[in-house]
Amino acid sequence: MDHARSPLYAAIDLGSNSFHMLVVREVQGSVQTLAKIKRKVRLAAGLDKQLNLSEDAMQRGWDCLSLFAERLQDIDTSNIRIVATAALRSAKNADVFITKANQILGHPITVITGEEEACTIYQGVAHTSGGKGKRLVVDIGGASTELIIGEGFDAAALTSLDMGCVTWLEQHFKDRTLTEASFTRAIDGAKQVLAPIVERYRSLGWDICVGASGTVQALQEIMIAQGMDEVITLAKLHRLRKQAIGFGQVEELDIDGLTLERALVFPSGLSILIAVFEQFDIDSMTLAGGALREGLVYGMMDTMRQQDIRTRTIQSIQSRYQLDRAQADNVANMALSLLSQCGDEWIAEPIAEEMLRSATELYEIGMSIGFKKDGVHAAYLIKNLDLPGFTQAQKQLLAELLRQYREQLHPVGSQSAVSATSANRILRLLRLAIILCHRRDSNVLPPVTLNTNSDELTLTLPTTWLANNPLMAAELALEAQRQSDQHWPLTIS
Repeated sequence: MDHARSPLYAAIDLGSNSFHMLVVREVQGSVQTLAKIKRKVRLAAGLDKQLNLSEDAMQRGWDCLSLFAERLQDIDTSNIRIVATAALRSAKNADVFITKANQILGHPITVITGEEEACTIYQGVAHTSGGKGKRLVVDIGGASTELIIGEGFDAAALTSLDMGCVTWLEQHFKDRTLTEASFTRAIDGAKQVLAPIVERYRSLGWDICVGASGTVQALQEIMIAQGMDEVITLAKLHRLRKQAIGFGQVEELDIDGLTLERALVFPSGLSILIAVFEQFDIDSMTLAGGALREGLVYGMMDTMRQQDIRTRTIQSIQSRYQLDRAQADNVANMALSLLSQCGDEWIAEPIAEEMLRSATELYEIGMSIGFKKDGVHAAYLIKNLDLPGFTQAQKQLLAELLRQYREQLHPVGSQSAVSATSANRILRLLRLAIILCHRRDSNVLPPVTLNTNSDELTLTLPTTWLANNPLMAAELALEAQRQSDQHWPLTIS
């Protein structure tokens, strides 16, 4: 057996607001994070009117890189990527900072162009976020905002604009007051910067919109803390703008779910995002699983550029937890066959079918800890594992489905990936498919017919088959009783 350790990879992003370091390794076809180090350096805040970085700002950066350098000692040079973005692109004395930074790190820093930054961000999103079709990606950084349209791993439009949450803070909230007027100035200013690309982007179009920045992450944390679902909409953004204005001053901001370290640049980031939503007429946005740093590390791993992200994630987990893939396929095929007999309207959301398939492919993961309470174990693992391609809401739904894939049955708990009706209907089909596949052999599966009348299900099997399989008949009868007890009538005939 080969016991060679998998190599480490490191990506460092010298951003305009924060410096970040990501250390990972590859495990069974997935990327495992070993370290994330982040320091608020606020480099862009140290740029004067002549675009020279102050000595203080540079020193903050060098101090941070001294910490990063210690972690780089054990990583192969060819597996390290260090890039600098907007603040160092525009600083006239960038060479002063970079010369000393190179000495501290012992590895070269590449100042990437705005287009290279946008391209790398897109790769980070493509490798970590699910969803089919064209996607519009928005990344609001400290001194630049990137907008990309792409499909799969290929970007069709890449733009980097000179505005970010640090520079907009200094331009539009310099006195730190939060008023209707200051927000209007910041939003209108952002709209002017966006104006030249609006027509081109709208003509290209997109199917889903994804946010890939600290601003969007902060927004999602706030919305979840306030009991909203994870989907960002313009109405929610304006609601948060009104909350912010209510505090009057940036220093007084105390919005539920907003961390102290994010508060300073929150109003400026929020203004830019409102402008993006209004200029591009965006309905909704979700948070991406990764961006620039993830794009850098995935770019160093040749084996990663293949197949659907959710499929890659599922296969990696199946390998790591030694799940029975043949049985997962049996249950998936049965569940999807049952779903196809329910009619197009029975489960409305397109994502529901993918969630059902994912649940069938992972339903035995809890048994890797133990058979007893395996549903509880499964829910814990799914909630806490990194699942590239799945949003937080989708992870929550999967966890709730796997919590009760057998035995006790209750309506699916808190989740916002699909409607409560769809979630419960997915659970019912999952449980039936697992019972029907209990012999773990695709050659002995019964021919079944499923009829629906709203929440009423009728499952029909050959009479002789039920007579010849008394254990299966008993399990189905018990399941019919459990579902009917929840006011979801199920008849076995």
